[in-house]
Amino acid sequence: MRLLPPSVLGLARRAWRGHRWLLLGLWLLVQAAYLVRYHGPHYANDSARYLGYAANLAEHGYYKIEPGTAPTTIANNGVANFQYEHNQRYILYPWYQSVWLRLHAGWWGIVLGQIALSGLAALALYGAVRRLAGGRRAAAALATGLFVLWPDVQQFNCYLLTESLFISLSVLSFWAFGRTRAGGWRAWVALGGLLVLTALVRPNGFVVAAAVGLAGLATLFVKKRRVFWLAVGAAGLASPLAVWWLNHQLVSFFIVETYLRGELMFATPVWAVHPSAPLVLPPAGWGQMSRVLYFAAHNPGFLARLMLGKLFVFFSSIKPYYSLGHKLLSVLGLWPLYYLAVRGARRAAVWLPARAFLVGVPLLQAAVVMLTVDDYDVRFLAPVLPFVFALVGLAVGEWVDKPGLARVDQTSSSHI
Repeated sequence: MRLLPPSVLGLARRAWRGHRWLLLGLWLLVQAAYLVRYHGPHYANDSARYLGYAANLAEHGYYKIEPGTAPTTIANNGVANFQYEHNQRYILYPWYQSVWLRLHAGWWGIVLGQIALSGLAALALYGAVRRLAGGRRAAAALATGLFVLWPDVQQFNCYLLTESLFISLSVLSFWAFGRTRAGGWRAWVALGGLLVLTALVRPNGFVVAAAVGLAGLATLFVKKRRVFWLAVGAAGLASPLAVWWLNHQLVSFFIVETYLRGELMFATPVWAVHPSAPLVLPPAGWGQMSRVLYFAAHNPGFLARLMLGKLFVFFSSIKPYYSLGHKLLSVLGLWPLYYLAVRGARRAAVWLPARAFLVGVPLLQAAVVMLTVDDYDVRFLAPVLPFVFALVGLAVGEWVDKPGLARVDQTSSSHI
């Protein structure tokens, strides 16, 4: 039984042959539109510290600490040269910028490089989703089309911020992870290298590598249950080491202070959550993660309310100062995509580790936001949207597999 008339199917076949050229044209158009909108490279709030660090690197070949840096103070978490230490958590991005500055390409070189990497990421996303969908190109085209057209993602290619590089490296990590299914040491080396680079771009870059770990645990849970529980037990025993590492990694952050202000969005008092009773504060001088654990143990009810509020503003993409159009795009566009993503995650025909990875990245990012604080815009949500789009493509691939529609998508089986 045909789901579409023969004339419609014939038209779809003819249009479908050029869909990759259409995606390329849309991608070029979107990049040009944002360059026009922002009048070229876009300088934002945090751009100064990245560019300052990059200029230092470009001039000396290494970061030269200038004399007269700020002394160690309690206000700086006991860290000498606080800004330098904070920038270490984003170290790859200033190094990336310094290459273009040393080549005298300036801000335009930085942004055009980001655009090129984003284009490579779009190509990788297409190939990765197509591979998972068993060669069906409709799933890949939908995921890539959403990646190209969603405004909260592509706009960052013009920003002098970490987001564009972080998004591109995250997607390339997904592509590399998919290729490990075929085996071979080269695929694992490529994956390892990309995971390290992703972790060095932003402090939360570790969530991509952690999602690979979750994918491994999902595989063990299905195939080797005893090994799975051993791995879980080993992770539990290693938790003090994780707390020690997080105390070091978060030394330049002030997490509990955001709790005290009740912030759901950083430096934004709107929608703030206020305690109904005095809060018990951690002792001074403790590491940041230790302070968070102490605060959680002594103020569980307040922290739970705070975390649920952050979870809502993170995934809903609705904030009080957003325009009506942005709110409508979230409710009418993004929320239905979440539903399709859940369906895609439940597709048993898709490789289990990949599904666990695609689900793991957004959930781990949400956990980071719940423990810290959401950003005032979409800088924390945008990096996980490509993984949502991939799951949406896999869900729609299930629909395309039905008789009548499948023939529209049956052409060459070559993969990227």
